[in-house]
Amino acid sequence: MSDFPFSAVGFDLDGTLLDTHRDLGAAVNFALAEAGFDQVPVNSSKDLIGGGAKVMLTKAVEAQGSLPPEEFRPVYKTMLSYYAENNAVHTAPYDGVAEVLDELDARGVTMAVITNKFEAFARKILTHLGLADRFVTIIGGDTMGKGRSKPEPYPILEAITRCGGGRLAYVGDSSYDIRAARAAAVPVVLAAYGYCDKPVEEMQADAAIYSPGELIAALEALG
Repeated sequence: MSDFPFSAVGFDLDGTLLDTHRDLGAAVNFALAEAGFDQVPVNSSKDLIGGGAKVMLTKAVEAQGSLPPEEFRPVYKTMLSYYAENNAVHTAPYDGVAEVLDELDARGVTMAVITNKFEAFARKILTHLGLADRFVTIIGGDTMGKGRSKPEPYPILEAITRCGGGRLAYVGDSSYDIRAARAAAVPVVLAAYGYCDKPVEEMQADAAIYSPGELIAALEALG
């Protein structure tokens, strides 16, 4: 029987398991251009990821002014439509992710994805990358219903149930992840190599890692 301190580990997707910023940035820029806004440097999308696609586009639009809701909605739909067809062009797992998933699986740990990306997008990307079957559940920003995505605790609490109960640790790279884990009363590891929207020292995670390969040791230390 494994002496690993957690029976389950939940992972954020963007900036934690996968480097997605180039495809997300391309979708934002396509929508901005269609709406007559200036495009933004693709790397700037790293600063916008965390709250989901809608928050991401909202921030990009607000940086150039603003739009009333009835004018923003079609821009958002344009972004989603583009991303639906182009969400795994450049997206790839971070170096070391596959090995960490292998190690956790070998230790009998159940794994889940808990993201603010739409569940259908998350499933499509993970399936394309051959990773979907690593996780017993994939919970997206729309899975739990309106107002129940991160930073609310509901997706993490649901993941605990779907993973069969027991002790779960969560891994994410944004303040949304930290707040959700705190609200769900589970230990949280900050993926400091990701798209952190605040300085690492301000995140107040239980541990921070600077590459995926550091995760196993960090979880063991938390245990």
